[in-house]
Amino acid sequence: MLERLPGFRDFYPEDCARRDFIFRVWAEAARAHGFRRYDIPTLEPLELFTEKSGPEIVSQLFNFTDKGGREVALRPELTPSLARMVGARVATLRKPVKWFNIAENFRYEKPQEGRLRSHYQLNCDIFGEPGPAADAELIAVCLACLRGFGAGPEDCALRLSDRTLWTLLLEAMGIEGAGAMEVLGIVDKFERTPREETLKRLRPHFGEACEDFLGQVEALMALREFGEMAAFMRSLAPNADIRKKIETRIGLWRELLDALDAMELSPFVRIDLGIVRGLAYYSGFVFEVFKLAPDGKGYAGRALAGGGRYDHLVGKLGFPETEAVGFGMGDVTMAQFLEEKKKLPPIVDAPDVFIVAAGDAERRAALGLATRLRADGIRTEYALRAPGFGKQFRLAGQSGARLAVVVGGDELAAGNARLKDLASGGEAVVPLATVPAAAREALAEGIGSA
Repeated sequence: MLERLPGFRDFYPEDCARRDFIFRVWAEAARAHGFRRYDIPTLEPLELFTEKSGPEIVSQLFNFTDKGGREVALRPELTPSLARMVGARVATLRKPVKWFNIAENFRYEKPQEGRLRSHYQLNCDIFGEPGPAADAELIAVCLACLRGFGAGPEDCALRLSDRTLWTLLLEAMGIEGAGAMEVLGIVDKFERTPREETLKRLRPHFGEACEDFLGQVEALMALREFGEMAAFMRSLAPNADIRKKIETRIGLWRELLDALDAMELSPFVRIDLGIVRGLAYYSGFVFEVFKLAPDGKGYAGRALAGGGRYDHLVGKLGFPETEAVGFGMGDVTMAQFLEEKKKLPPIVDAPDVFIVAAGDAERRAALGLATRLRADGIRTEYALRAPGFGKQFRLAGQSGARLAVVVGGDELAAGNARLKDLASGGEAVVPLATVPAAAREALAEGIGSA
């Protein structure tokens, strides 16, 4: 007996209905913020992903040599392809570019809780705007998605951090370039790694001073107030050049926090320098959204969303440097979160109308009626075979339809149809020509019982 591949999912109709609900909330939030939808190929040159993430990413990809001898891979994410698309037309695109996509991504890794080999993801990105206004807008659409599901600050929090502050901290200690990226990769895993193991990984970079550095990391990660964070960073500046960079960064923080406050999003936002985002292309503000633990203080599970600035990726792909900020939100963790928080509404995937008809003439009239109802946007079903009235009414009830449209011999002879509200039992007789309009009214207001 054949089974599906590990890490992939079958979507039965009820699963598709739930997935479509999630997609609809995502798309409505993105469009409400002025984002336009784009799409990309499922298959891309392998080089696109190794250029962005390095050759080590190959072990996480579904990659192969195609029949033309090209090294290709199923996309593991959308950002590199999007950067390629924007870069190709960057000179002619109206700025800022605000685009979104909902697409399936593939990663060859061990399936585990909240992480599969195939998942769908919302991506929203803004190109061509360097200031914090773009970061604020991006955070706003991310939180609008969560609010669209009925989630509030009592359910989840956005942990806001800054890669630039981390690189300034390392620069103050004389660590820059590739070494700084390696250290940030270690810091990114700090919460998930035993302290002794973290010290072991830091030792090649800091030697005997690694305990002092880790102490500063822990102190910085513990800060939750803007003023405290600003004071801490100022205390580390060893010279005027780094002090100036830190002051500039603090000013940008103030702009971003003020914008989020004006957007009434502050209840969701927590300053948390524990978020580093391990990917090397991030270059400024970064954030992740987590479900709150039962005590309302800590966090539980995997991140529901994450993103940040990546101002240098378009340039890294060979195009002109273009400022960029974006985030991704996956369907697997989102569905789990909504189920746990009981935020999924009853998913109704049923016809609006079920037509009941018996006899050849009545059935012919019913087929024409079904065509007119469907053309009017009313979801309509009927029995593909022609059983008796009793069985057709049972099928109507089993279908979940709200309304039955009955075409019997007497009704047809008079040029009418009978509408029956399957919830209240109420009925109304209407001319055949007016059935679509009458059905729409009955679906909106119901038919009272006799």
